[in-house]
Amino acid sequence: MQTLNQYLQQQTAPAELISTLQTIISGCKTISQNVRLGALAGVLGEAGTGNVQGEAQKKLDLIANQTLIDALRQNPNVAGLASEEEDTFVTANESGKYLVLFDPLDGSSNIDVNISIGTIFSVLAKPEGSLKTESFLQKGSEQVAAGYVLYGVQTLLVFTLKRGVVGFTLNKQGEFVLTHPTLAIPEQTAEFAINASNQRHWEAPVQQYIGELLAGKDGVRGKNYNMRWVASMVAEVHRILVRGGVFLYPKDGRDPNKAGKLRLMYEANPMSLLVEQAGGAANNVREEILSICPTGLHQRIAVVLGSKEEVEYVKELHK
Repeated sequence: MQTLNQYLQQQTAPAELISTLQTIISGCKTISQNVRLGALAGVLGEAGTGNVQGEAQKKLDLIANQTLIDALRQNPNVAGLASEEEDTFVTANESGKYLVLFDPLDGSSNIDVNISIGTIFSVLAKPEGSLKTESFLQKGSEQVAAGYVLYGVQTLLVFTLKRGVVGFTLNKQGEFVLTHPTLAIPEQTAEFAINASNQRHWEAPVQQYIGELLAGKDGVRGKNYNMRWVASMVAEVHRILVRGGVFLYPKDGRDPNKAGKLRLMYEANPMSLLVEQAGGAANNVREEILSICPTGLHQRIAVVLGSKEEVEYVKELHK
């Protein structure tokens, strides 16, 4: 099987971008080791701290975050980075050409119960001038690379250089090998993922949509749908990339000031780029996610992504 390094050597991407990707992936290998050991390494449980969003942090959240920060700051090609766990951006190397944004450990609520979690990453070209918050606030369409590492039954790496989506599996020698040379999302699906416990808070079009799916072949959609929910965006998106489906984390009525739950810069943008590169679609029910102009590092957003037919249908219901 082709190794990750062999694959990267064949790509026409700039050497500085390849180096940046390799550093991210190396950091994720270290995170994978900590995840695998769990209680044996004393890394499970609450950290007793909260992040900038006021969410309780797990010990592994902090370990994963610091692992990536330390690795990326040593790479001369990285000018700065931003993390879901940091209040503001972190400077790296002044002459670096790239910015890296990441969610160090997506699905933290699953850590202690041994369910799939992952790291999501996004790479942007650094604009001219001194590094500031605005340097990072680029549309998702401006990403030069994005991907995730899924820590599950196997450790999987999935990424895009904007020429399709590829997947690698970590072997017992600690090397990623190409196992999914082409990931493509079918246009139609009969599988959806949503946290149904929030149903009473959804906007009316989402209520209608899920009601139609639950009605199955006797309803207006004329076919039966299956529901899945892992509570880890990495796991949800990976399932969609492998076999299709639609994932929804809609805006709800509990906090009118929040446009959604997921973070545009650390979750929605990189995952939307992957999904679109695999032939799917992604929007916030009103506009395409990759076309949104960010207003802040920790901006939240509603997300619907996956098989085109379903994503576009949900958007149509909101008109």
